[in-house]
Amino acid sequence: MNFLGHLYLSGNDPEVIVGNFMGDAVKGRDLSRFAPGIERGLRLHRAIDSFTDMHPMLSRGRERVHAHAGRYASVVMDLFYDHILAANWNDHHAERLPVFAQRMYDVLEANEARMPERTRRMLPYMVAGDWLTSYATLEGIGRAIDGLSRRVPEGASMRGAVRVLGANLEVYTAEFRNFLPEVEVHTQQYR
Repeated sequence: MNFLGHLYLSGNDPEVIVGNFMGDAVKGRDLSRFAPGIERGLRLHRAIDSFTDMHPMLSRGRERVHAHAGRYASVVMDLFYDHILAANWNDHHAERLPVFAQRMYDVLEANEARMPERTRRMLPYMVAGDWLTSYATLEGIGRAIDGLSRRVPEGASMRGAVRVLGANLEVYTAEFRNFLPEVEVHTQQYR
């Protein structure tokens, strides 16, 4: 799961939301330098990532996209799942996606000073491009994948990977519908 999935699983505590959002930019085991809620969010982020990485269903999805994403197959799968979550948002959340996205942007911007530099640099682009709601279309998630492919070393292999999602959308959606309740249960203790 990428930004939308992580934020969806964060619950409503602003500190947990911020910690979960900035999780990729925080390294090391000792998280005691952070406020307790942010530390919980960081642990939630890690719990989501480890559960996702080890889940056999996602392994099959990564195999499907590997030829089009190479070593970034896991990252592309995270984006695929954000697309499926966004495209089917009303099945999973009572709050409309644009309202949820704006609430998340507001929380994140209000806590920007607490984030690592890497996260702070990215946040204005995310908000200005309304990434969270743009994930709901294949075109939007395709832009996200293509943008990422330009920012990472040897990322060119990811370009066009959205075609794999389009060709296998029913399979990915069915897998996601089975996966989401499992990750929700697995991460409940962190919210």
